[in-house]
Amino acid sequence: MFRRFAFLAAALIGALSIGVGAANAQGVIKIGAAAAKTGPLAGGAAITHWPNIKLWSTEVNARGGLKMKDGTRRKVEIIEYDDRTDPAETIKAVGRLATSDKVDFIIAPYATGLNLAAAPEFAKYGYPQIAMTSITDQTEMLAKRYPGIFFVLGRTTALAQSVADILAKMHKEGKIGNKVAMVNVADDFGIELAVAARPIFKKAGLEIVYDKSYPITTQDLSPIIKGAKAANPDAFVAWSYPPDTIGLTELAKIENLNVKAFYTAVGTAFAFYGQKFGKSVEGNLGAGGIDPDTKELKAYYAEHKKVTGQDADYWASPVTYAGLQVLEQAIEAVGSVDRKAVTAYIKTGTFHTVMGTWKFKNQEIMNYWTVGQWQNGVFYGVASTGMPGAKPVELKAGW
Repeated sequence: MFRRFAFLAAALIGALSIGVGAANAQGVIKIGAAAAKTGPLAGGAAITHWPNIKLWSTEVNARGGLKMKDGTRRKVEIIEYDDRTDPAETIKAVGRLATSDKVDFIIAPYATGLNLAAAPEFAKYGYPQIAMTSITDQTEMLAKRYPGIFFVLGRTTALAQSVADILAKMHKEGKIGNKVAMVNVADDFGIELAVAARPIFKKAGLEIVYDKSYPITTQDLSPIIKGAKAANPDAFVAWSYPPDTIGLTELAKIENLNVKAFYTAVGTAFAFYGQKFGKSVEGNLGAGGIDPDTKELKAYYAEHKKVTGQDADYWASPVTYAGLQVLEQAIEAVGSVDRKAVTAYIKTGTFHTVMGTWKFKNQEIMNYWTVGQWQNGVFYGVASTGMPGAKPVELKAGW
């Protein structure tokens, strides 16, 4: 049920200092990771979560490890567990990492619901939890309850508001009508977004003409798309996870759900999404996005491909890597594996990441991408809470 892997550099290059050898004698820094390798969210984790852990640990070890306050370096060992997309398994795995494996740090799990489920365990054992793939409006309450939890991907309301703003602007300009078909996956992520979106859409002058949820394990989404099409909407919005993002898009093509604004959430930013559907998804909107033209992100994408053999996505992949950079910089700033000190540093420090300069405010990053769009084969950020480099939104011109 559980599998353990260690990502250690194969050999030291000649340029490394003698101090690295002394550091290795002190042992590695053990870092645990519990996330989906099987279950409904395994595909998303295989694109966004696990490759960035491999990339980061490989790079850290190639540099000789993390620098301690005595000047030595300690390599990292990653201990991985499959939580099977099951909150109970996530909780169990975090507990095992803390008590049996006695790891120094634990990387937060993949997806909103599993992060929320695991938060009490992280707090119980005193581990900082940088929730790199969690979107929720509960950030303030959770930060007060759990002093070691940190949020970087955004709030539910911000994502819903950005979608509403885009659709309302299109409607005001006479480009689309105001009728919206909205569906959501029935877990923490999808439910919270749908609940937030209903009043936001109404206030924006948008009429929800179809409103349907579906279980995360749903195999046949054709009734969802057929129901949406029958409602004759001007826009389609799905608060979806990767499997249903792919399925809904595929079925929308088959059923010719011809709307000028088509939005699906997690997974729309995957390079695989663009490769699978090609030009037919030009103009498709989705959660997140980035400005891929920055020097830092260009270097990141090239290195990700080189080390992992696969393409990073255009949203949560670089955010996940940035979260690992935060952990790295905090450990090196403290110069030890003192979790309490590292947590305190994350709260107050300034971090230089591939996503720009990060500084937490009440355990939360306040500037982030909210909506992206496929334009000319790239998923660009088109809306945010203060990120530079947004592209203008384009109308979708059919499938």
